[in-house]
Amino acid sequence: MSRSVTSGQQKHTKRKFVGYGVAGALALTALGPQAFAAPAAAGGSGTPGSAGSTGSAGSTALQGQFARAAREFKVPQSVLMAVSFRQTRWEDHDGKPSTSGAYNVMGLTRVLPGDVERPNAQDRQAHLDLSGDPAVMKRFDAHEAPAAEPAVDTTAPALHTLDEAAKLIGAPVDTVRADAGQSVRAGAALLAHYQRAATGSLPADPGAWYPAVARYSQAPDAKGADAFAGRVFDSVRSGERRVTTDGQTLALPAEPGVEPAAPGVAPAGPVRKALAADPAAPAPAPECPAGLTCDYEPADPNNYNVATRPDNGYDIRQIVIHDTEGSYDGSIKTFQDPKSSASTHYIVKDDGSLVTQVVATKDEAYHAGNKSVNMHALGIEHVGFAMKQGSWYGEPLYDASATLVKYLAGRFSIPLDREHIIGHDEVPGPLDGYVAGQHWDPGPFWDWNHYMSLLGADDCAGNRMPSAGQVVKVVPPFTPRTTTYYDPTTKVRTTFDQPANFGYLYAAPSADAAALTDPYLGDQVATEGPNWANKVVAGGRYVVADRAGDWTAIWYGGQKAWFHNPGGRYTSVVARSAAPVVVKAKGSAPVQVYGRSYPEDAAYAGTGVPVQGSNSASLTKYTIPADQAYVAAGDAVAGDYYYGGTTLGTLVKGAQTFYPIRYNHRIAWVRAADVQPVAPGH
Repeated sequence: MSRSVTSGQQKHTKRKFVGYGVAGALALTALGPQAFAAPAAAGGSGTPGSAGSTGSAGSTALQGQFARAAREFKVPQSVLMAVSFRQTRWEDHDGKPSTSGAYNVMGLTRVLPGDVERPNAQDRQAHLDLSGDPAVMKRFDAHEAPAAEPAVDTTAPALHTLDEAAKLIGAPVDTVRADAGQSVRAGAALLAHYQRAATGSLPADPGAWYPAVARYSQAPDAKGADAFAGRVFDSVRSGERRVTTDGQTLALPAEPGVEPAAPGVAPAGPVRKALAADPAAPAPAPECPAGLTCDYEPADPNNYNVATRPDNGYDIRQIVIHDTEGSYDGSIKTFQDPKSSASTHYIVKDDGSLVTQVVATKDEAYHAGNKSVNMHALGIEHVGFAMKQGSWYGEPLYDASATLVKYLAGRFSIPLDREHIIGHDEVPGPLDGYVAGQHWDPGPFWDWNHYMSLLGADDCAGNRMPSAGQVVKVVPPFTPRTTTYYDPTTKVRTTFDQPANFGYLYAAPSADAAALTDPYLGDQVATEGPNWANKVVAGGRYVVADRAGDWTAIWYGGQKAWFHNPGGRYTSVVARSAAPVVVKAKGSAPVQVYGRSYPEDAAYAGTGVPVQGSNSASLTKYTIPADQAYVAAGDAVAGDYYYGGTTLGTLVKGAQTFYPIRYNHRIAWVRAADVQPVAPGH
């Protein structure tokens, strides 16, 4: 949490674990002085995705390639296009790999031994000790290196569908990986191959292709395969339409009469063996929605607090999105290590084929590094990497995650907005000494606009130029930023384009945006990826502080932060009827900002719970001046602290209340006694 980045409080500490691609550090470079890159025109099925190289604006070249490949390999075009849509939303990602090693528009996989990173002890250390609770953190030996990650089996057929498909069309793997047209041909050939193997024929009826579609998912069990196939045939029946980031216009006409073959297809490979510390012990039934393949791999009891949420005044308010920065099996191993002091509630596999519950929703997992957040949130880890060259999250992962989040939000009455569905990068440091160590996953390459649309949240399009005092949702498009990737081993810098979920913030507006040479908020290197102090991330709500021509200022971290917003393109004004709570100082003195919401010292009396260290300390570098206003992320709540462990603990509730607010990039708290709610502008 940083107003200015001179303090170094936004440094990256969530380091890479096992993954695909080359290890290194990465920085983001602005496309120019404008706050946001101009978005591509969006079609009917969501916002623009990631970078592509198939054609220019208005091109239908990719649509033609789907048509030709469908004829060549006798695959119904609707099936071919729907499979691609549900893998990549027709984006080619410039031939760069996804977090699961998938490439180009058909999401074909290729992972070699040299693609897998081996984390060192320092990297693994960053994933431990995430209770955010001094009472727990004192148990952890910070000098003890955690166990090494398990080796990744890169020979698995599911990691080599690109190799198999390239052979079917007689093309080099590099061509299939890099060229969208060849990716489409290879994907069509692989679907035909799977269909022949299942039925011995290539039928004209799209619904008869259910076996091939289910096998294409590479899910290790029938339920996961059926889930992917179900989403594909939903697209066939409803139709899809969108414009890709590189300007490709595609349309999949609706075929509502298509009836897919009965589910129950054989899995693509062996079902994964259980990873539980005691395989003989029966695992609880996972708390999951229908349609997801779920299992339960219990975390070690030392890595979470047994609780009774949401009963007895101990409620669940938020869902925190993480990525693992490591392998699926390695993450499970960490959560089952009694010394790790780390856990989560769920893990979503990178290909969306499996959701694993690790901690019961009633219990407090150690996932966010902030006790107040952990107490009232559910954590969801996604196998992936926050920042790496070419790294992007695949559509099956987004689909599975959104299905899970909708289920949890409905069950616990969690609002589907960006103050309640947050990233780990939006969780504050609880005290001054912890701010610099906060993580920044899921990172700038998580498409919040698209993800929230999958949750059924309101649109992510700008609607008009806002005025001072209004509440706006800032909606930067998910479009490419020029990205510089530095490999510390080879000392080589590589520049590429990759979509990102933020817009740059500036210290002042400019009448001539193109002439602005020193625009960024703060004085640290503006292009450093983990530097969130000069960036506003998609979906957050802020109070407008000022406007000047095509520039809009918001109250952000105790100051005015400006961004270029021609015609209100990058802001959605929140109607007063939506009743957002806005708070500002009661008097003339600056308001203290807190990184946690503990009860006052007196509340601990008679509970048997010791008063926590620095119990009432604020974040001393951050305040709200008297003339500024901030959007509350909910009603005022009582300060509380849960003293738990492997048996049921004690909840201490105080008399003082706090408003959670969006302070800058992160969420924070202010004491209700220090602020007053005010009505937002019209």
